[in-house]
Amino acid sequence: MTLETTTPRTNLLGLTREEMENFFVSLGEKKFRAAQVMKWIHHEGCDDFESMTNLSKALRTRLEEVAEVRGPRVVYEGASKDGTRKWVLEVEDGSHVETVLIPAEGGKRRTLCVSSQVGCSLDCSFCSTGKQGFQRNLTSAEVIGQVWVASNSFDARRDTNRPVTNVVMMGMGEPLMNYNAVVPAMKLMLDDNGYSLSKRRVTLSTSGVVPMIDKLADELDVSLAISLHAANDELRNELVPLNRKYNIATLLDACRRYLDKCDATRMLTIEYTLMKDVNDQQHHAQELATLLEGLPSKINLIPFNPFPHSGYEKPARNQVMRFQHWLEELGHTAPVRMTRGDDIDAACGQLVGRVKDRTRRHERYIQSIQIDAD
Repeated sequence: MTLETTTPRTNLLGLTREEMENFFVSLGEKKFRAAQVMKWIHHEGCDDFESMTNLSKALRTRLEEVAEVRGPRVVYEGASKDGTRKWVLEVEDGSHVETVLIPAEGGKRRTLCVSSQVGCSLDCSFCSTGKQGFQRNLTSAEVIGQVWVASNSFDARRDTNRPVTNVVMMGMGEPLMNYNAVVPAMKLMLDDNGYSLSKRRVTLSTSGVVPMIDKLADELDVSLAISLHAANDELRNELVPLNRKYNIATLLDACRRYLDKCDATRMLTIEYTLMKDVNDQQHHAQELATLLEGLPSKINLIPFNPFPHSGYEKPARNQVMRFQHWLEELGHTAPVRMTRGDDIDAACGQLVGRVKDRTRRHERYIQSIQIDAD
């Protein structure tokens, strides 16, 4: 007896314009069908082919047979007292990832913080996400699905502002360790048939995967943010272990090459998490200012968001203000990023989700806590 095998349906949610065109050509259809279906999915939030009324009945029936529009499942949605919204999303293997929408300017600016991995393949010492370990990379459908979920949470008929105005790849995971899924998702963010965001409004944050920065420069010139946190290799080796492979000098050289391929007004964003007595003293500010001299950049100062057993503390507000003042006196733009959504664990470094950790990193972390307690 032979068993019949069913070909899996193609999930159209994560397909770029070129991939969507190829899909319709494979069905014997014209390429323009791609734009029609992309608009239904990304502009209208539609996941029902029968509702796509500008497609023929025969094509709608065919799509039901061979395709689907399937985003991550919302298992939790919470709202902070400051207006920040967080979604916990279930992905294919039952793991949970988190995405956060941060409103500003009276709701005119809505920045979505998007995850790229289940857990994180890196292990930065001050980040609670990294302590959860790592399971796998997200697919392009799971990455763009976060934008799709957030966009669909607004009633377009009643809300005159765009649901999502900015995207930052700063959620769970290291985006450049998932390059092959993140780049197609960002292309959809930029595409007029997708979310029509400008390159300046889509930011990729990396801890410094140098070869992928160079590769990205040849493919997309979105805004680039560097998770730096220290101005010397000795300290950064402790905070960001990836620095042992790609040191600060190597990383900043890659950043200069990246900016050379962008327009002349583009700046690099430097992310610098301030931790009490670790990297928040005046000599740290002087060292950082010297390091970044001549590099078009702004420094986002992020007061550390505490989590249990981290070993780090948040500096006092007056110390954060002093550090900002020292940098400004040395000629650098250094805004302090306001902590948002910390009452729903949605602040920077607090996203943890639910990770089936195949690295056993979380297990080792829990064991170390127990040893310290003893």
